[in-house]
Amino acid sequence: MCTLAILRRPGHAWPLILAGNRDEMRDRPWTAPGRHWPDRPEIVAGRDDLAGGAWIGLNDHGVVASVLNRRGTLGPAAGKRSRGELVLDALDHADARDAAETFAALNAGAYRPFNLFLADDRDAFWVRATGTGAPDVRPVPAGVSLLTAYDLDDPASPRIAHYLPKFRAAPPPDPASGDWTAWESLMAAREAAPGAGEEGMMNIDLPSGFGTSSTSLIALPDRTRGLDAKPVWRFGRGHPGEIAYTAVYPA
Repeated sequence: MCTLAILRRPGHAWPLILAGNRDEMRDRPWTAPGRHWPDRPEIVAGRDDLAGGAWIGLNDHGVVASVLNRRGTLGPAAGKRSRGELVLDALDHADARDAAETFAALNAGAYRPFNLFLADDRDAFWVRATGTGAPDVRPVPAGVSLLTAYDLDDPASPRIAHYLPKFRAAPPPDPASGDWTAWESLMAAREAAPGAGEEGMMNIDLPSGFGTSSTSLIALPDRTRGLDAKPVWRFGRGHPGEIAYTAVYPA
């Protein structure tokens, strides 16, 4: 169960802040974010080496996208396309709203169920696909939200129920100074509500080999201000709290 923490602040110098933990089987091969697709040179994304797609990425137009499995749909399925293709398709667009309109007409039956987040410095959307019909495309509200294998901000998710109040109470990151302290700590947390088990933790490591394999911190500046600020992406390979972040964007 991957997790995205989202902060939308329309009108702020940094209107979109995103933190994401990827949860995956340890033996599934992948490559850290980079420009891995020669036919898509404007895209920087983490590559799933097994299927060739991405789980999170950013393009040079300032669009960010990330895909998450919905409950009970881990792994590939015969006759279904890889959900990692969705991130690359989203990042083919220079505008998040244009990308959202494209996904509204998608045949969701071609993929296993997914949640897709896509945003730029003006708009943010959650694309919910249950495996049949067209996806449901909804705007992400201003403020702090969490997305997992459940719906956006769904308290049925033990992780969301426990951590959403904590993120909303935490000091927001300051990309200009590089201070992400509070969010770094939350993304590394292994506490859970009583009885919730590891499904309620932010950072997991299961005996089955499934666990948190990487973490990302991303910020988009307001392009309308004419400032020199560029998007920021700090990436860590391994369990947050145990690894160092490195800058992968600007790249």
